[in-house]
Amino acid sequence: MSTELPTIAFLGAGSMARAIISGLLQPDVTVAGGIRATNRSSEKAAELDALEGVTATATETDADANRAAVSGARLVVVAVKPAMVPDLLREIADALAPGTVVVSVAAGVTVATFEALLPESVSVVRSMPNTPAVVGRAVTGVSAGTRSSEADLALAVALFETVGEVLVVPEEQIDALSTISGSGPAYVFYLMEQLTAAAVDKGFTPEQARTMVEGTFRGASEMLAVSDVDPTELRRRVTSPKGTTERAVAVLEQAGLKSVFDEATDAALARAKELAAS
Repeated sequence: MSTELPTIAFLGAGSMARAIISGLLQPDVTVAGGIRATNRSSEKAAELDALEGVTATATETDADANRAAVSGARLVVVAVKPAMVPDLLREIADALAPGTVVVSVAAGVTVATFEALLPESVSVVRSMPNTPAVVGRAVTGVSAGTRSSEADLALAVALFETVGEVLVVPEEQIDALSTISGSGPAYVFYLMEQLTAAAVDKGFTPEQARTMVEGTFRGASEMLAVSDVDPTELRRRVTSPKGTTERAVAVLEQAGLKSVFDEATDAALARAKELAAS
């Protein structure tokens, strides 16, 4: 299935922006008018500019780079650090064409902040992608602003579908989503870290432990992806009555793992709200 998108400008070219750009450079994606990007660093801008279909400029050498990038772009992706967003929006506000869709990947910055600093003729979509975007396996939450049409939202969805799956949620849920899918890769890596340490403690070499743990996580994920049942049922099928797995799962349940995850994600949500208020 091919995807066609209008001219896109990326302001800020960190790891997330570069991951999305990689998705846009796939053979089945066409970006009419090409991809523009800006970055403070000349070195990083040069790396992007070397990609076919990408024109990148460094703001440290061209003071008008951001304004030039957004001129005539239908989609503008704001991917700078959250603290830099207000000044950037003031800088580009009058260079945005009416009908431009500004997509934020800046964590904690509200739609209200964007809309207050941009013309009424511009719409805003807030997003929360996660790091598996670098391998095309992102889960991205998107929320429409008060001026966004269905077509505007559809453009943002199509953009993020080039690097994975997309969920459309109300903005009041975007911070909660960030505690699950946004932070989620870290939780998975932490579980893998602990299981690897357990394997080493049982006498396996770090290389053997890594093979066991990484292969098991990958295999379990792929089993789930091709299955027509949920994780609960797959776990039940692995857990033989009165067997070793049942004994291990009982210990995990006694540890209150569900409560631990509730508490962890609640803590992440509280921090997200603190950042949004700062």
